[in-house]
Amino acid sequence: MDFTVAGLRVLREVAERGTFTAAAEALGYTQSAVSRQVAALEQASGTRLFDRHPGGVRLTGPGSTLLRHAVVALDALEAAGRDLRGTPDAGGRVRLGFFPSAGAPLVAQALAALRREEPRPQVTTREGTTPSLVRALRAGAVDLALLSSRPPHRSPDTDDPPLHVEPLLETRLAVAVPAAGRFAGRDRVGAEELAGEAWIASPAGAGEPLLGVWPGLPGRPRVGHVARDWLTKFQLVAAGAGITTAPPVLLPAAPPGVRFVHVEGVAEEVRRVSLVRMPGPVAAPVRAVVDALRRQAAEMAE
Repeated sequence: MDFTVAGLRVLREVAERGTFTAAAEALGYTQSAVSRQVAALEQASGTRLFDRHPGGVRLTGPGSTLLRHAVVALDALEAAGRDLRGTPDAGGRVRLGFFPSAGAPLVAQALAALRREEPRPQVTTREGTTPSLVRALRAGAVDLALLSSRPPHRSPDTDDPPLHVEPLLETRLAVAVPAAGRFAGRDRVGAEELAGEAWIASPAGAGEPLLGVWPGLPGRPRVGHVARDWLTKFQLVAAGAGITTAPPVLLPAAPPGVRFVHVEGVAEEVRRVSLVRMPGPVAAPVRAVVDALRRQAAEMAE
C-alpha cells in the first residue's frame, strides 16, 4: 500500500472535522483536492474509508484502523521535524477539550491549581460539542475531553477501540431567570409556568436538541435569542430578554440580576460530566491534568 503524507493528513482532518468542506477549509485546500486525496487513499487501501451521510462523513471500520496508524505516523514525522529544527520537544503538552458549561467552574479552576504545581504541563484547550470532541479524540487532535451526558449515559460513540470514560460529577439542571422578573423571590417554579416564556438557546447541530430550552416542555418553545457563549446568555437573562437552562454551578459566573430556580412537576434533569480519552497508557503530563480535574470535580460535588 502506497500512502502519502498529504493523504494521511487529509484523512486525519476529515475524521476530525466530519465533512470534506470543513477539512478543506482547515487545510487550505479546495474541496475537490480533499476528495481526490481520499479517493487515492481508498484506492491504495482497496476499501472504502468513509461512509457518506446527509450531515457529512463518518469513518468506516477500515477507516478507523487506518486513522489509528496515521495518527502515530504523523506524530512521529512531526517529532522528527522538531529534532531536525532543534525545537524542544513539547512532551509536556496536554490538549484538553470541553463542553461549554464546563469552562468556568471546572476547567479554569483545575488549570489554576495546576499553575501552582511543578512540573507544570503545558495545557491548551478547545471548546466543542460532544460529536466534534469525540472526533478530535479519535483523530489525535485532543488528549482528553470533558463531555456531558444524560441518562442512560451511554458511551459517546460505538467505534473501536472503545473510549475510556471516567465519570467525574453529576449535576442537576435549573433555569436562570431575571432576579427582578416574574419569578423574583422564588426558588422553584412549575414546568407549566415555563411554557410561555421566551428562551435563550445555543445553536444546535443536526440531530441535537435545542440547547437552553428546558427538556421535554410541551408545545413548541418560543426562542427569543440564540447565543453560544454563557456571558451573552446571562447578560440577556439579566436584561429580562428571556430565560435559559443551565447548571447551578455556573451561578458564580453569572452577573448581578440573574438567579437560578429549580423546576417542579417534572423529572429532574441530571447531567453527568465525564472525562474521556483513548484507551492505553497515560503519560505523566496527561495524568497531572486528570488529577487536577478530579480534585476540582470533587470540590464541586461537596
